[in-house]
Amino acid sequence: MANLRLGTATSDITPPLGVGIPGSFEARWAADIHDPLFAKAMVFEAGGQHAALVVCDVICLLEQDTKRAKRRAQELTDIPADNIMISATHTHYGPATVTIFNTERDEDYCDWMAGQIADAVRRAQLSLRSVVMGYSRVAIPEEVHNRRWYMKDGSVVTNPGYLNPDRVRPAGPTDPELSLLAFMTPQGQPASALMNYALHYVGGPYPNTITADYFGFATAALSGMLGTDFLAILANGVCGDINNCNFDKPEPEYPDPFYQSRRVGNVVATEAFKAWQQIDQWANDIPVDVANEYPIFRRRQLSLEQKQQMTKLLSESPQPDNSQWVYANEHRRLAQEPTQRPAHIQVLRLGDVAVVGLPGEMFVEIGLAIKRQSPFPCTMVVELANDWLGYIPTDQALDEGGYETVLATSAKAAPGTAAQWIQTAVGLLHELHRLHS
Repeated sequence: MANLRLGTATSDITPPLGVGIPGSFEARWAADIHDPLFAKAMVFEAGGQHAALVVCDVICLLEQDTKRAKRRAQELTDIPADNIMISATHTHYGPATVTIFNTERDEDYCDWMAGQIADAVRRAQLSLRSVVMGYSRVAIPEEVHNRRWYMKDGSVVTNPGYLNPDRVRPAGPTDPELSLLAFMTPQGQPASALMNYALHYVGGPYPNTITADYFGFATAALSGMLGTDFLAILANGVCGDINNCNFDKPEPEYPDPFYQSRRVGNVVATEAFKAWQQIDQWANDIPVDVANEYPIFRRRQLSLEQKQQMTKLLSESPQPDNSQWVYANEHRRLAQEPTQRPAHIQVLRLGDVAVVGLPGEMFVEIGLAIKRQSPFPCTMVVELANDWLGYIPTDQALDEGGYETVLATSAKAAPGTAAQWIQTAVGLLHELHRLHS
């Protein structure tokens, strides 16, 4: 009998004003804070096996930071570093945890953040208590749209614009599924929830404001529905090519700057609350297992023409407003990276539920393929987990082109990466499924 215990905790990871904000071609700096950012932690224990999951309100996390946080958490808790999954929500209104385009990584912030993450894991462990677990799924198709479109001239364009007359059809599918993993005390009190939904982010006309975006609104709303001591976590799904823009309609109006991100957050929370009410099977005999694999990630390399263009442009004065110069600077950074390195694929099992962690901005077809081939009744696929290796498009998308495929530190995966990661994740899922079959 593996009686499940759960502990939860949060650490505030809100940066100071003046920090750089990545997620845009232009340089941005924080001039205001709308709502706090958090590292939200869950620690699971059953039969002496411990595991932890942490979701952070930042755009992405580099392996050097997640490894530092895991080492510290292991020192504090004795939970093996390999049993800890740390992911980013992908808010585009958080601190610079990476150098990209015209934004430089904030090293001091990242050092501090790693400690805050580890502290959240320790405090979650200190709050372990017996729980029962259930799960449910619901579709929210109206809030997710593939942002890549086939155009009349045969090209593929990312974010073609609302009602663009030259658009033909979306270049890929969506994943409308909201998965909910719910926990209650044996006395029937809601304890915590983990949600998984594939939506890049929502955003709004507030480029220099720190906010957790719709992730923060959704979790706050669900916590309000289920109790003040209730911790809700929203882990981003596989959504590298998915956003909230319906280009078949006019651009939505914003009664206030945060209207759209708040509205979407409320929709997600409402559907999660409804899904909770549909759960009719709760269990405490829940095994906890973790599996990891490290397939070799290969990046694309610069062509001779790109190298020549890089040398020419970078010999001139910096031109941060010139996209060609900015991409040349990206190529300079990329050339300093190894051509191959291990990629961390991780799976956490909680009974009939599996949580897959992938270290990039995955195209939605990847998550759909993993779910189809998973032996588990409920499979959550979490992107931006444990590391950030940029966009991971399908090979078809790499052939078609578009923003997510233009060579940069944010888009460097070689052909075959998507298929390799799908195979690795599915293999780990079957490995864990066999343990308690």
